[in-house]
Amino acid sequence: MDWAATNDRIVLTYDRATMPDFAYERLLRGEQMSGLFVVNDRMPIRQVIDELLLLVDCSEQSEWKGVVLYLPL
Repeated sequence: MDWAATNDRIVLTYDRATMPDFAYERLLRGEQMSGLFVVNDRMPIRQVIDELLLLVDCSEQSEWKGVVLYLPL
């Protein structure tokens, strides 16, 4: 998450168990986080791609700073 924040990248993960906690801990410490998208591992890959494309088309990357988003939407 540190590398992603430094390089202004949103993290995409299937790890619902630990990654959201790491993200919230970073925010509580006042550290930057460019965003975290947590994908349900039971989602069909086509649905994941469609939802990511929707997010890319309808938002700006800067809108996701400090946000943990769970997919499906």
